[in-house]
Amino acid sequence: MEKKGILIIGAGGVSTVATTKCAMNIDTFEHITLASRTVSKCEEIAKSVKEKTGVTIDTTSIDADSVPTLIELIEKLNPKVVLNVALPYQDLTIMDACSATNTHYIDTANYEHPDEAKFEYKEQWARDEDFKSKNLTALLGSGFDPGVTGVFVKYIEQNFLDTIEFIDIMDCNAGDHGYPFATNFNPEINLREVSANGRYWEDGKWIETKPLEIRVDWDYPEVGVKPSYLLYHEELESLSKNIKGLKRIRFFMTFGDSYIQHMNCLQNVGMLGIESVEHKGMMITPIEFLKTLLPDPASLGPRTHGLTNIGCICEGLKDGVRKKYYIYNICDHQECYKETGAQAVSYTTGVPAMIGTKLVYNGTWDLKGAVNVEEFDATAYMEELMTQGLPWKVIELDI
Repeated sequence: MEKKGILIIGAGGVSTVATTKCAMNIDTFEHITLASRTVSKCEEIAKSVKEKTGVTIDTTSIDADSVPTLIELIEKLNPKVVLNVALPYQDLTIMDACSATNTHYIDTANYEHPDEAKFEYKEQWARDEDFKSKNLTALLGSGFDPGVTGVFVKYIEQNFLDTIEFIDIMDCNAGDHGYPFATNFNPEINLREVSANGRYWEDGKWIETKPLEIRVDWDYPEVGVKPSYLLYHEELESLSKNIKGLKRIRFFMTFGDSYIQHMNCLQNVGMLGIESVEHKGMMITPIEFLKTLLPDPASLGPRTHGLTNIGCICEGLKDGVRKKYYIYNICDHQECYKETGAQAVSYTTGVPAMIGTKLVYNGTWDLKGAVNVEEFDATAYMEELMTQGLPWKVIELDI
């Protein structure tokens, strides 16, 4: 029987956006099923999607930690593509279920083990030959960063520079949600990422830094100068592998003083711990307990105001002349909320998730195996960004 439709797994803020945008592109996707451990969350999203787009989607429950359960659901639905917007802890189980059912796979973030504060593509890339042998695409990291940032770099390589030698990825969220402290996406993932040692790639090797040790003050268009701190981010791993001639790549993200103070305090008292501790005769994981105390990122949409600005600074050679370009997108939190019911951090991940899925679904992107976005021709993706709500600009900077 011919495969048809899309299965989306996960029901958080990113899923809200991705599902809504898939419904807006129903002519491509034909049919949508949304699955999560908590069906009520799927039903809330389905209701919102119906109200905003008029499209009816199916909902169901799924344990994304169980390969047999995933296989059973995928075989029942027979979708052409599975879009994984669940937790990165579940990437491998969903990938394996897709492989077993001959189904294309897309995600937005690379695998992270729940018991180890480390994320890398190693285990997903190890499945490359398996997907190739079945003529399947596993598109890895089609969010914004990773995702759009990789496509931005590829676009600059295809159109502006013969060789890219230096890349700085600059991620600014200038939104204000009014809470003393909250995270804009899953607190477990966000706080583990920010509190970890920084790392960047230069001259063929990785250089490690202390958390938030390196700071630059960057003037973000329409936002202004913001303190930006060096972090490790997963697209550094794939871009350092796939962009030939690269000499250095770094990633910077903005944080206000209040956010850093709160995070440092929580870390100092052990609340960011991922090892279980005993509390009144029960075993709890500190960071999981902290998550229950913090505002749900999916609830931030109606109260978040301001802009995001995410882009890439690429420096290299064109016809032997050194050039530098800055390519970026600006999003307005409230405009994103009006369209999809989620703030810009979810929007900038959910829209590219839909775009990558659309290009795999319609066959525009047809490389087989476990591949990253920058391995494809950037043209179609960049055109979709312009029409799907993430317009971009390129400006030339002084050397």
